Parts: sequence; structure tokens; C-alpha cells
Amino acid sequence: MRIVNMGGWPLSHEDEQAHEPGGEPLWNESHYFDFVSADGDLGGYVRLGLYPNWKRAWFWACLVTRDGGLVAVTDHEAPLPGGPEPVIEGPGYEATLSTTEPLSTARVRLDAPDLALDLEWRTAGGVYGYSLTPRYEIPCEITGTIGGAPFHGYGERDHSWGVRDWWSISWLWSSGRLEDGTHLHGMQANLGMALPWPAFRVPPGGEIEHVAGFSASTAFDGDRPAETVLRFPGTTTTVRPIAFAPVTLTSPEGAVAEFPRAMCEFETEDGRRGHGWTEWHQPPGWREHGWHPLT
Repeated sequence: MRIVNMGGWPLSHEDEQAHEPGGEPLWNESHYFDFVSADGDLGGYVRLGLYPNWKRAWFWACLVTRDGGLVAVTDHEAPLPGGPEPVIEGPGYEATLSTTEPLSTARVRLDAPDLALDLEWRTAGGVYGYSLTPRYEIPCEITGTIGGAPFHGYGERDHSWGVRDWWSISWLWSSGRLEDGTHLHGMQANLGMALPWPAFRVPPGGEIEHVAGFSASTAFDGDRPAETVLRFPGTTTTVRPIAFAPVTLTSPEGAVAEFPRAMCEFETEDGRRGHGWTEWHQPPGWREHGWHPLT
């Protein structure tokens, strides 16, 4: 398995485990799990965010369909789970997140009203470590059951730890798989400076590779993203939302940020298509202060 580590910290199998918290109030350890069927008719994501100094966990899970269906669990006051495999319990739901083989396979089980998942994420092509923050992304093939019915699709999972201030920085994150088997990923944040953004490609049946020179731009319909153009050297990919599963985030001081996340269709300039997930984070004042880099 290829590991591309762009950061100054050593990425290893041990990073699949929990990390020692820092002392900052917004220190966070986050796990994301995305999935979408190959035809783009069904998808979803699960996120666990641990805030030990805020004495809570955030748990999100959603399932969307092309025709606009949405089922979601959003709990911003879940108790912090214990043990090596987090078990998260809240009103009417229970979820288990486990790493069955470090950097190779992980499993999510969720039992909630109208939303039952038992899915496995298997690494496809390798692991990509960020340079800006302790974080890694893993493109995956996903199998299992949704509501008891068999599911097969593609997506990503990621794991990060450190301070995450949702109320001061805007960003775009996008991950998809094309019909020829190519995985694409790009992330861009507004940090007030030009930086080499985290971006990678996995060619069909190949190994993960860093892509330099990534950029993105987004057109909005009001505050809702309507279309994003991802620019990778040698190819441009247009991303259009199919179904939104947004989340509203409130800080300890009462500031509100919006997190419009969507299952999307991807189309390259040479006509290849695919599906994935994209997020456009909008902190307070994201338009008025020119924070958002994508307009």
C-alpha cells in the first residue's frame, strides 16, 4: 500500500488510534466516512467529532437519494465515548466505529430510526497525509448493507486531530470517483495566503499520487453552492450537487456557521462522469468579509 505523506509528522498505523488531546477548547479528533453508489442514486456520510475539552462529541449521519430523500441523525451533545472502538449513543441511536485493519479497512455500524447501516470501507490505492494539519484521507471501495439491503459504492474516509475552528475559516473539500475508476480529491481553505493545497489522484487500478497546482471556484445560487470547478493540472472537473445534507454549527460563544454538504455528480472536460461528496464551509461573515475563496 502506498502512503503519500505531505506533512512533517510521521503517518503510521498507530495514527488510526486515538490521540492525546491538546489543551485548547476547540481541540478535536474527527472521523469522516463518505459513501455513494456508482450510479449516484444513493449516498451518505457519517462523522464523529470528539471535543474532550468541551466535554462532548458531535455525531452526524445521513442518507440521501437522488430524488431528494434525506434521513439524518445530528447530535451535538453526545457523551464522549470510551474504549478503543468508539461506541456512540444518543436519543434513539447507537453507532460503532472500528478499524478492522489499520489504514486498510474500517467499519461503521449504525442503528437509528429509518437509518440502519453496516458498511466497510476498504482502501483503494493508498493513503494521503496532509501537510497543513495532522490529517489523512483514504479513497475507498465500500460494501455492506443499508437498511438490510446490499450496498456497493465508493467514497473516502478521513481522520484528523488538532484545533478546528469552524467559526473563523472557510474551505472547500471535494472527493469523487469517475466511471473509469479514477479517484479525485482536492481541498482549499481561505487562510489569507497562497499555499500548496492537499490534492491527489488515484488512476484506475493504480496507486495514490499527489497532484500539485490544485485550485477551485464555485458559483452560488444565493448562499447555496450551485456548481464548483475543480482544476487539476491537465484536467478540469465540474461538480454539481445532487442532494444536500447540511448541518448548522453553533460555537460555545453562540456563533453560527453553516455547513452545506452535498452528494454530487462529477464531470471532466473530456466527458468522464462520476459521483462523490463536496462541502463548502461557511463561517459567520463568509461573504461580507471576503473570507470565502471560491466566489
